[in-house]
Amino acid sequence: MNTGKVDVLLGLQWGDEGKGKVVDVLTPHYDVVARFQGGPNAGHTLEFEGQKYVLRSIPSGIFQGGKINIVGNGVVLAPDLFMEEAKELEKSGHELKSRLHISKKAHLIMPTHRILDRAYEAAKGKNKVGTTGKGIGPAYTDKVSRNGLRVGDILDGFEAKYEAHKNRHLHILKALGWTDFSDFDAVEKKWMEGIAYLRQFKIVDSEHEINNILRSGKNILCEGAQGTMLDVDFGSYPFVTSSNTICAGACTGLGVGPNKIGEVYGIMKAYCTRVGSGPFPTELFDETGNTIRKIGHEYGAVTGRERRCGWIDLVQLKYSIMIDGVTQLIMMKSDVLDGFETIKACVAYKLKDGSETTELPYEIDDVTPVYKELPGWKEDMTKFTSENQFPKTFKDYIKFLEDFLETPIKVISIGPDREQTIIRNK
Repeated sequence: MNTGKVDVLLGLQWGDEGKGKVVDVLTPHYDVVARFQGGPNAGHTLEFEGQKYVLRSIPSGIFQGGKINIVGNGVVLAPDLFMEEAKELEKSGHELKSRLHISKKAHLIMPTHRILDRAYEAAKGKNKVGTTGKGIGPAYTDKVSRNGLRVGDILDGFEAKYEAHKNRHLHILKALGWTDFSDFDAVEKKWMEGIAYLRQFKIVDSEHEINNILRSGKNILCEGAQGTMLDVDFGSYPFVTSSNTICAGACTGLGVGPNKIGEVYGIMKAYCTRVGSGPFPTELFDETGNTIRKIGHEYGAVTGRERRCGWIDLVQLKYSIMIDGVTQLIMMKSDVLDGFETIKACVAYKLKDGSETTELPYEIDDVTPVYKELPGWKEDMTKFTSENQFPKTFKDYIKFLEDFLETPIKVISIGPDREQTIIRNK
């Protein structure tokens, strides 16, 4: 029997690696694109034909005409934000309703989840995680505590279910002493409009649909949100997201068996960034960090927050490659380092006791990065169309990374546009 394959594409750092652009470049080779976890806190930016798009909940394959895009059961969906995003895309000429399928088992982010998000963060004081305040954490909390409201619930007896969940949240907020409910009525009204809008889409048993697609011999690309170091199990806990961002999350977030996974594309930047609180061993607090931020436009696609910037961390990357079973690496934003005389790469951590390790430890708060310095290529690569044009110093940098990470770098991005992508023939 000719069964299709499932390939997975995910971020290997702390998110913001440029997954949206890569999905858009890879989608011509797939029949279906499916999103397997995360919520509207994840913004994927795509630029082509002079237009810039930011996707939050909709899979990045939506720009490839005729492809089915699936929002899987592992995703949490905010109906009002989804409606905004979808209408914006429809306005720019992208037809969605026949091509975007939504899992009945995906959980809904309620207006009260956002208030709970703010209340929980305020209660943590200086230990706050730095969430986007969009209710993702509380929605996943409800999911695992078996109190969640799901997309499938909007098809039957929804109003009563909604009121029961809302009242439970209000009871928790009262116990927390939370009193700020400004704009709640307006937000709830818009949220209910989002529910009505959601009903116009094809709401499916996505696990059956996905496995039937595979049985018919078609191929699926699974799109992850955020990055491996934000995984709730393997990331820099507790400064993580509330879902499994690793490759295994594609199995639980879509209902595919592990034996169906083929290629695992791991995306990394040529340097490193992080948004919000939490440890970041290679973070730069100097002019170099500011320069990387400025050249790389390192500001959150959804929040606009400044991203923290640092040199590439190969200890962390090696860990992510191991956890995810990465078969091919994709390096983004190489062009941001075009002007640097010297490039640094973290090759080990010095621990508190003075010893060194190349394995990611349980705590990374107070490790000191050990750097290897490499010569920069000092050449504008943004107009290149082939790897043959790469300067020798850049080729040496790629080889150094491949040798250290023991994984081939197959795709290199040299700018934000779809065209500024070089597929290596090696």
